[in-house]
Amino acid sequence: MSTYSQAGVDIDAGDLAVQLMKEHLKKARRPEVVGDIGGFAGLFDVSALKKFNRPLLATSTDGVGTKTEIARQLGKYDTIGEDLVAMVVDDLVVCGAEPLFMTDYIAVGKVFPERIAEIVSGIAKGCAKAGTALVGGETAEHPGLLAEDEFDIAGAATGAVDYENLLGAEKIKAGDVIIAMPASGIHANGFSLVRHILKTKNLKLSDTPQDFTKTLGEVLLTPTEIYSLDCLALIKGIKTDLHAFTHITGGGIADNTARVIPAGLKAVYDRSTWALPIEMQYLAQIGGVPQADMERTWNCGIGMAAIVAPEAADLTIRSLAARGMKAWAAGHIQTNLTATPAQKGESALEASFATR
Repeated sequence: MSTYSQAGVDIDAGDLAVQLMKEHLKKARRPEVVGDIGGFAGLFDVSALKKFNRPLLATSTDGVGTKTEIARQLGKYDTIGEDLVAMVVDDLVVCGAEPLFMTDYIAVGKVFPERIAEIVSGIAKGCAKAGTALVGGETAEHPGLLAEDEFDIAGAATGAVDYENLLGAEKIKAGDVIIAMPASGIHANGFSLVRHILKTKNLKLSDTPQDFTKTLGEVLLTPTEIYSLDCLALIKGIKTDLHAFTHITGGGIADNTARVIPAGLKAVYDRSTWALPIEMQYLAQIGGVPQADMERTWNCGIGMAAIVAPEAADLTIRSLAARGMKAWAAGHIQTNLTATPAQKGESALEASFATR
């Protein structure tokens, strides 16, 4: 006789995980959500879109990569969900969209109900920070494909923006100012390089390097900053003087900024306006990471940037400061004299990073 449990799938454990996570899910709701978690589909009342003249739906999906391995090694699962939410919703807000609802997918080698509930608690906390509803998800047990303590997470979100309020390259002009928002850490990109350094240099997550106030593991597991509500506040407050956002993820500052710069212009960042975060200094130095490689792998201290008209730069910084976000003018947009009409916009980093 062969049973599902003998094949490695525990249905009862999955049911218990759902029960344990329900309390967390209450924190990640919006008034437009219809019904409770547990149905075959999440429901969202789209009559909320009546406030738009020409509503556009925006969608984004992502995961957190191998940062999950740091969580697994530390046995700490309640923050990685915040990383997931940040990676997804902050891509949506770049075009000006308000993230409305999100779903998640958790794949595990074996269902440990309390562990699943911890992961979902982080997702729910992240959704609450983003003003986004968590309307459903899936937990899949993959015995034989993943070790019992291995897991991966992914998510997708949907947002909405009025066509007339779309942000992007077509609004950017020479003379615009780049307002940077600080990263909370390495976020959730470049952890394959991090793990390579940990392995080749025999670093322990329990170590506390010189000048660190936490262990290396605690620093690496710091959740990704969620910028969506700060960005939405700027959209409402700065209005037409806000031209674009760029979410600094894999590819670093230059590559991600180039994605929103039109041909004929380029973005120039001044590294001397901020300091490289201490954990990146440490890992780059001990791992012998070339600066060019580091800058294409990690965020180097900027998690999100707003590109605004020069007359709105001070107001942008003050508005973010009032929300607790210590932003600064990190660069500007200028004419790219070497560009041809067919070339994509470029971005560059100049000078050296400020010393701490």
